[in-house]
Amino acid sequence: MHSEQSQAAGRFDEASVVFVGLRPRLFGIAYRMLGSWSEAEDIVQEVWLRWQTTDRTIVVNPSAFLATITTRLAINVARSAHSRRETYIGPWLPEPIDTSIDPAVGAERGEALELAVLLLLEKLTPTERAAYVLREAFDYPYGQIADVLQLEEANARQLVRRARKHLATERQAPVGVVEHRRLLESFLAAAQTGNLVALEELFASEVVSYSDGGGLREVARMPVLGRTRVARFVGAFAHRFWPDTRIEWVEANGRAGVLVLRDETAIALLTMDASAQGITQVLWVMSPTKLAGFSRSLTRLRQEPHLAGGDPSSS
Repeated sequence: MHSEQSQAAGRFDEASVVFVGLRPRLFGIAYRMLGSWSEAEDIVQEVWLRWQTTDRTIVVNPSAFLATITTRLAINVARSAHSRRETYIGPWLPEPIDTSIDPAVGAERGEALELAVLLLLEKLTPTERAAYVLREAFDYPYGQIADVLQLEEANARQLVRRARKHLATERQAPVGVVEHRRLLESFLAAAQTGNLVALEELFASEVVSYSDGGGLREVARMPVLGRTRVARFVGAFAHRFWPDTRIEWVEANGRAGVLVLRDETAIALLTMDASAQGITQVLWVMSPTKLAGFSRSLTRLRQEPHLAGGDPSSS
């Protein structure tokens, strides 16, 4: 009996080691698919539970097996999330995460991670999104993508091609990280003083401001479009929003962001997207739930950096 218990414990330890090594990739897939830290964590926990009860002796490739489960679960959640977001109060923005420790969040490349890209991915079907994420962020071969999605390889290629075209049509080439930071600093200075002229000079002509308050009062419930309108919008609340606040620079989804705090409580996470024409999107994450999620991701990884590699029992 003791020998059987020792063998079972050994198999569990081996399963745990395998899962820990793959956890960043699994989380990275789920997060890019859903734009939600909490939903991605739930999926990773579900995959861990399934991995424990799987007959692992017949699993030839654990990485492929676990990625397949993760992707299919994420597709199912994405389908149900779409209907929930149709009834969301005001603009919906992805839930930002701190990426200062793992800039690529488990991927070969940091693709499909910026908030602006995650927002665009929401316009794709869940299957298109999965194909794009697996190819662009994780460099999966088309044959493996086809196996994961239970499609012919030609169909997998078509899905990725369609997704690339959509993103290229909807988004101009973004500026580099240094210019992004410079523009955000300039925007912050102009926004805090309500300088309309300076704001307009920073904006592209078709700039859009999105405010995700999750139903909070006094948070704009419609996107604000156009250089002049966005400048006036930002200037109008300068005297009410910025006094008695402090800012903390953070790295959100691979780009510079600003956490705005009042009485040491986060009230907004501000970031943006920009092209050679100027700032194209101003993104205000003000939902208390999403701000709490960002704080969890920031605190958790700073205090326990080994979790960037994952701990199954803490998912």
